[in-house]
Amino acid sequence: MEPMLAEERIVVASPLATGEGGGLAEDVLDGLTRPFKELPPKHLYDARGAELFDRICEQPEYYPTRTERAILEARSGDIAALTGAAELVELGSGTAAKTRILLRALDDAGTLRRYVPFDVTEGMVRDVAADLVRVHPDLLVHGIVGDFERHLGDLPPRLDAGHGRIVAFLGGTIGNFIPGSRRRFLRRLANALEGDDVLLLGTDLVKEPCVIEAAYDDAAGITAAFNRNVLHVVNRELGADFDPDAFEHVAFFDREREWIEMRLRAERRMDVRVDALDLDVSFAAREELRTEISAKFTFERLEGDLAAAGLELLEVLTDPDELFALSLSRPRE
Repeated sequence: MEPMLAEERIVVASPLATGEGGGLAEDVLDGLTRPFKELPPKHLYDARGAELFDRICEQPEYYPTRTERAILEARSGDIAALTGAAELVELGSGTAAKTRILLRALDDAGTLRRYVPFDVTEGMVRDVAADLVRVHPDLLVHGIVGDFERHLGDLPPRLDAGHGRIVAFLGGTIGNFIPGSRRRFLRRLANALEGDDVLLLGTDLVKEPCVIEAAYDDAAGITAAFNRNVLHVVNRELGADFDPDAFEHVAFFDREREWIEMRLRAERRMDVRVDALDLDVSFAAREELRTEISAKFTFERLEGDLAAAGLELLEVLTDPDELFALSLSRPRE
């Protein structure tokens, strides 16, 4: 039998309706009309935002990405051996930079058959798929262009009932959910797992506040530009007239809730028009717009959240300084 051509090994499905844009309009209408204004962090990541985030990851203050990568480099073989997975599903896949380490380990173990990247940016999903099928000659890719909070039901069935898969949610992104929403989403992930499937979850750990705050407010000002980028996104996609330079980047660690917050603070009073929503929004001088929370975890909090979602913790993998953790869990029988 002739081997399948690269393009024959790629399927890309899009549950996003044309022009839907990952729910931006709905989120902006909801978030900017609240007494305390906020926007979800997923809208920070357009093409420009992804480029800025890649630069953030190169900054000396930003430990999460390089630490998670180091854990994967050290333990991906163990993960492959423990799971025997034939498929890897990645939520918020982006460029699959860290996931390639695990794909290589699964390939070396002889079990890898399919990769399922799940991301809101179609071009990124297609580029990653084309690159990976060149690197792995027998790999199938089923890309999903969608919002994993809303389209989790669009995951394809497993290729083989006898071989499980890993659902990877990396980068500490689970910390962007407030506690109740976090447990609800973990419960939905647990319901998406079958048989011997496992959840591979990346979580940033509680540590000295000064270390955390520096990671979200680098000296080069790249995180500040990344934070303001959400206003550029709203301007471009919804016809708004934000002046991003009139907003100050704010990042602080809430010691009671043990999460970092990023906000944008208006430097003056201003009125903003969002044409696509027929919406006028006023900002008082020094009024703040929250753009991200990122919860930090203790081992007890991690195990408690997983248990509340119906998941059994199998193993926690961490770095020597316990800055970051990768956990493996499965549905409780």
